[in-house]
Amino acid sequence: MLLAGPLIAAQLSGTASNFVDAVMAGRLGAEALGAVAVGASTWMTLTLTSTGVLGALSPSVAQLHGAGRLDEVAPLTRQSYWIAMVLALISIGFLWSIEAVFVRLGVDPALRTLIVGYSRALSWGMPALCGYLVLRLMSEGLGIARPAMYFGILGIGVNVAGNYALMFGRWGFPELGVVGCGHATAAVAWAQFLGFALYVSKHSDYSGIGSVVGLSRPERGSLLELLRVGLPIGGSNFVESSLFSSVAYLMATLGALAVAAHQIAINFVAMTFMVPLGLSMAITVRVGHARGLGNPAAVRRAGAVGMSIALMIQTVSATLMVAFPWAIVSIYTDDRKVASAAVGLLFLAALFQLSDGLQVSAAGALRGLKDTRVPMLMTVLAYWVIGLPLGYILGFELGMGARGMWVGLIAGLTVAAAMLPWRFRRLAGGLRG
Repeated sequence: MLLAGPLIAAQLSGTASNFVDAVMAGRLGAEALGAVAVGASTWMTLTLTSTGVLGALSPSVAQLHGAGRLDEVAPLTRQSYWIAMVLALISIGFLWSIEAVFVRLGVDPALRTLIVGYSRALSWGMPALCGYLVLRLMSEGLGIARPAMYFGILGIGVNVAGNYALMFGRWGFPELGVVGCGHATAAVAWAQFLGFALYVSKHSDYSGIGSVVGLSRPERGSLLELLRVGLPIGGSNFVESSLFSSVAYLMATLGALAVAAHQIAINFVAMTFMVPLGLSMAITVRVGHARGLGNPAAVRRAGAVGMSIALMIQTVSATLMVAFPWAIVSIYTDDRKVASAAVGLLFLAALFQLSDGLQVSAAGALRGLKDTRVPMLMTVLAYWVIGLPLGYILGFELGMGARGMWVGLIAGLTVAAAMLPWRFRRLAGGLRG
């Protein structure tokens, strides 16, 4: 937990910005909260997908570290910036063209305008976010996790101040509402990237690896290896996160109340999910380091212990959702109709906590082995062949609405939680020193 603790704190602090956005947008009404729900789900999908594609850097650095080849860390990191730039451009293009999606879905024009404005404001932060991810994944691969926690906490402060100034027109800034919220999130990304770059350049922890800030000439072999491992990770992350964003898009067709209730429930679930997600990143590093040392027993132990801890953590999360749903919802809104709908979704969320924790920790263990292609196919089956179609049928064809969509989430996560741990046990059991 010495490595996992700071990583969990970093993930929580990152999601705390979404929590702040939801709480502050809730003061502007159900439409504003709904717009932030849809826009934030898109941002999260892009963030997690980019983290996945760049995610080959962390186990690669961990294995180099375990093998004593630290001189190769900085050149590999500089290659990752080329991938980061491409991801940023793709993300910006998507965020600026997102209006067509909601026109096709028939979303209410007033809600659609808010979603589009918020999404386009977010886009200005994508280059910084992708650069920050490169530095963070490199640092985590070295087992240096505290900086991510520090800059995560910095991001919360920047976000609160930015939202206050730009959403509500304080300190001489214009009152931009939901769009101001998007600009504040973009500002957080730039503050974190520039701060981390300065930290890495100056701190002695990184003095033995060379310069990791800046570009070097693209190297085809290094880029292809990073993409060989990273693209399936990004695909897996996209498949899972896009399941949640697709649910948010479909919720938008049900009106502002439904999407606002969904935002409250999914925002709290996302907060709790950051704990096992941070743990899974630590599992990736530990498994990768043990693999680099050529120690199969340590590989198996790191994966098994990590998954066990994830299950214990998620048991606590599920208990909180069942025991205190109204207290949780009251943080976000005082609208009784929205609150009542959100409470019903929180009860459903409690049902998939164990599955969610198990699948993400198993995925982290598999990434430590650089096994990414088969897990990606497994997640496609779980989320897009089973989860989303079932949710759509229950929610729209059978008239269950938001609850039906969430039952689909439960089904998809449960299938993933059955397949991914089995895959790790099979591969780890076949390793030889």
